[in-house]
Amino acid sequence: MTLSIGVWAMPIDQAGLDYVVEAERLGVRTAWVPEAWAYDAMTPLGAAAAVTDKIRLGSAIAQIGTRTPAMLAMTAMTLQKLSDGRFLLGLGTSGPQVMEGFHGVKFDRPIARTRETIEIVRMAASGERLSYDGAHYQLPLPGGAGKPIRSAASPTEVPIYVASLGPANLRLTGAMADGWIGNSFFCETADAFFDELRAGADSAGRSFDDIDITVSVGVEFTDDVETAARRHADGFAFTFGAMGSKDDNFYNNAFAKQGWADDVAAVQSLWLAGDRAGAAARVPIEIGLGQNLIGSPDDVRRRLREYRDCGVDELRVGPMGETLDDQVAGLGQLMDLVAEVNGEAGQ
Repeated sequence: MTLSIGVWAMPIDQAGLDYVVEAERLGVRTAWVPEAWAYDAMTPLGAAAAVTDKIRLGSAIAQIGTRTPAMLAMTAMTLQKLSDGRFLLGLGTSGPQVMEGFHGVKFDRPIARTRETIEIVRMAASGERLSYDGAHYQLPLPGGAGKPIRSAASPTEVPIYVASLGPANLRLTGAMADGWIGNSFFCETADAFFDELRAGADSAGRSFDDIDITVSVGVEFTDDVETAARRHADGFAFTFGAMGSKDDNFYNNAFAKQGWADDVAAVQSLWLAGDRAGAAARVPIEIGLGQNLIGSPDDVRRRLREYRDCGVDELRVGPMGETLDDQVAGLGQLMDLVAEVNGEAGQ
């Protein structure tokens, strides 16, 4: 099992670049940059490529539909060139609130759009002429003056990772992607995700073991486990209440299929009624504990074993602490624990 970092949710600044440089020095495998409705994911990755040499650099996630597949391919090939082959294209569908409300792009048939995007990006990156007839994308545009064009850039491999939660998207990930960007994940119910990924891999004649499994997790070294877990649990009120509509929230669905349906519904109801404090208090503390590594080094070491043993290849962690010194110290401590856990398994 390896370790990666998530950086620059906001703000983007020099401290973030410094953090990536220090993470590389410590041996962190990947730096992932998110994209929501603030800063884009790709520009910071170019900056990070200029100051690093070894660490992999991934978008987590670039929102499908906000760029044409050809534009995604151009950007990915550019970053692959700038980073000397270290770029990972992490893709995700986002949701209707962001896509339709912020970008003005209709959120329809997201699984088909994901499939078509992956196929076109791979065509472009491999140097093929772009001739494609899909439900969302037709290249060249029918009835127009365009002809199939091959990228003028040198062909290159672009590893593609997909952030997926629902069954159909997980199966697509298993069938087509190089890796899975996972969240809303509990080790105890890993098969809620892995069974679908495995089914998708089987359908494409692939091995589940060929899919790089990266999962997000928060980390906090503390003696006051209950207070920290409660604080982390409170933060899920926004996820359950605001990250989606009343009838369709991808995160809620993912938690529900892992046994939290009643809790998620209660939290969402309180949030939508305007009782934000009540919604936060209603999130079970077990969610705060299960979604994070909280406690003493021994506690964290025990939880790391659980992630390793259930089949996670890479843990994706956020910064620990407010200052760069604190973040680097926390990351170094966690790296040491990961090395110990891997050593126990003879890795």
